[in-house]
Amino acid sequence: MAAQGNAAAASSPLVLLAPKTKTKKKHFVQQKVKVFRASDPVLSVFMWGVNHSINDLNQVPVPVMLLPDDFKANTKIKVNNHLFNKENLPGHFKFKEYCPQVFRNLRERFGIEDLDYQVRRCPSQHAFHNPQQISSEDVADMHSILSEYHQHIVKCHGSTLLPQFLGMYRVSVDSEETYLMVMRNMFSHRLVVHRKYDLKGSLVAREASDKERGKELPTFKDVDFRNNMQKVYVTEEQKEKFMEKLNRDVEFLVKLKIMDYSLLLGIHDVGRAEREEEEGEEVSNEEEQEAENGQSVGLVVGSYGTSPEGIAGYMSSCKPLGPGEFDPYVDVYAVGSCAGAPQREVYFMGLIDILTQYDTKKKAAHAAKTVKHGAGAEISTVHPEQYAKRFRDFISNIFA
Repeated sequence: MAAQGNAAAASSPLVLLAPKTKTKKKHFVQQKVKVFRASDPVLSVFMWGVNHSINDLNQVPVPVMLLPDDFKANTKIKVNNHLFNKENLPGHFKFKEYCPQVFRNLRERFGIEDLDYQVRRCPSQHAFHNPQQISSEDVADMHSILSEYHQHIVKCHGSTLLPQFLGMYRVSVDSEETYLMVMRNMFSHRLVVHRKYDLKGSLVAREASDKERGKELPTFKDVDFRNNMQKVYVTEEQKEKFMEKLNRDVEFLVKLKIMDYSLLLGIHDVGRAEREEEEGEEVSNEEEQEAENGQSVGLVVGSYGTSPEGIAGYMSSCKPLGPGEFDPYVDVYAVGSCAGAPQREVYFMGLIDILTQYDTKKKAAHAAKTVKHGAGAEISTVHPEQYAKRFRDFISNIFA
């Protein structure tokens, strides 16, 4: 079963994993026109479908309360017309939204307006959320916990370290079905993450591989965290608030017999970002000169850009933010370093991979690892209660 909300998804604005059949990688090119023409037909249909769904929901009154049927409901659209918006969409496609009223209610509780959620440009440039490809098994797993997840979000008033699930969809193009989950970005749309850790509280086989270390932004693990003598420098009050959220969320996961989740930790180095910005301004001036001389300047695929359009531009125009500053209503997973920290940093911390339940496969894996490493080894596949205790103990010690 594919794990939901993985580290790559959280750090990348858009994650569309390769389908079972081999296809060429798709690249996105920023358009000057308002309607974005995605090179991938699945993305085109997804963007059109989300906007169509939001417009339809706006015609329906918000229910006073959600009913059990709302957690099983879905809406479907089927288009068979080669002339329908043919510049942007394939001639035949289907779009399905799961539990529209439930996710509408969740978006409201997470403080996300329809305008924030609608896709008016390439999703890879969206400031607040990202669609991630999931499996049909993940869709079934999400359905199985959605009611409890919604109750948890209601009880904690949307204040959580869990992934913020915003919508779930199925896109069908050329008889191939793609399932997508939209989640709020854990990392910032404007503060670059310089270091990244995936922490489970286990030290067995929890070290980044040589291949991973060779990446531009590698995902380090528990052993790396200890070897690097990494620490999170926040105030005692910030630590208490964070641990209160963590304990509440972990208790929820234990009740659902969920395990194998991680804490995703992203670190923004303010000093380094300032230096990179100064260097970038020098390069930008050179590129402007090249453009004036008639040479075109290429855009980086997946970059956020600096267009004033959209919510990101609106937020920055309302309140100019300095180096290392963030809006806590936008970057809800962010915490700034305390005054006594060795260097000024911003930490992004949230729980990921929360759809793994302690089923038969996990029990078998636990038995196999116990034989290999011994009963006392800190293996990752333990019972949910044991996993939760070990996880909380480890996370409580990441702070300076």
